[in-house]
Amino acid sequence: MNSYQWSIVKKCANMEELNQVPVGLIVDSPWIPGYVGISTIDYFAMPDKWLDANMKIIEEFPEIIFLPGFWVEYGMATEPSGFGCKINFYPNRTPTINHIINSPEEAEDIPIPDPRTDGLMPFVLNIYRNIEPKVKDLGRCIKVVAARGPLTIASHMMGVTNFLIGLKTDPANTHKLLKKTAALTRNWLEAQAEVLSEVEGIMVLDDIVGFLSQEDYLEFAHPYLKEIFTAFPQCIKMYHNDSDNVVCFSYLEDLSINIFNFTHLQDIARVRQLVGEKICLLGNIPPLDVLTNGTPDKVEEAARDCLHQHGGKAGIILSAGGGTSPGTPGENIHALIKAAAKC
Repeated sequence: MNSYQWSIVKKCANMEELNQVPVGLIVDSPWIPGYVGISTIDYFAMPDKWLDANMKIIEEFPEIIFLPGFWVEYGMATEPSGFGCKINFYPNRTPTINHIINSPEEAEDIPIPDPRTDGLMPFVLNIYRNIEPKVKDLGRCIKVVAARGPLTIASHMMGVTNFLIGLKTDPANTHKLLKKTAALTRNWLEAQAEVLSEVEGIMVLDDIVGFLSQEDYLEFAHPYLKEIFTAFPQCIKMYHNDSDNVVCFSYLEDLSINIFNFTHLQDIARVRQLVGEKICLLGNIPPLDVLTNGTPDKVEEAARDCLHQHGGKAGIILSAGGGTSPGTPGENIHALIKAAAKC
């Protein structure tokens, strides 16, 4: 993004009413390489191609605020790799992560990774360190750093089913594991912010939170998320969770969340009611059925309906109800821009 776009993000986070509803999209390796016509491996391994790809989409869609913006990531593999998870890479799709334990107690002797030395994280830091001057020369800035949340990292270490079973059958060791994964999330965000010069925002992505009941959320998720978000008091705080479960919604204000990206399966008016009036909503167009597979007319219709249901131009960034899906066509993104401009 550029400095003007970041000023818009801050106004949205502060729930200021704007003359026009902004459009933002979470974009990363599932969509960008295929859209610009390069392999996923080239996108990961060749920083110049990575930068060219990011600039290509920025120049094609100058009205879009891409979030977190110039995101150096390896699918969901970066954080789990620090714990020792084996990663499989492929030419034209995101990596897979192989779990390394089957129960929470097996994590007892696994140390908390150091983002500066362990797994793929040092490579990300080095790319950021070397690429930021080039980004600045292009008139852009890197304002937001991102990390997977503690439950998502734990589920990659164990597998989702094993993690959820362990949570119920061995809560004590599950807490020990989550203390380690939460520490990594926090440390990883801090390490990225240290090598970059203009970070003012963080984004945490954790869909596994949506697999929990209210009781389990309050015990196994909320304290760890709160620990992470409160560690960055001066930052704009963004949270992505597009699972179809509203359990956490009424607790987001207590987490000091500023911007929330959520599922298209929930009506945006209901989400507004649940999260309150202090959190900007980033949503809520169906990412696959409409934004990827629909026609431009269908995208415009869905966007108009979303904005109508929300009501008012304060506290909303028009977006997908989740990340941007692989194969999303450019004409549909332009349709999203067009719809916002008319409202």
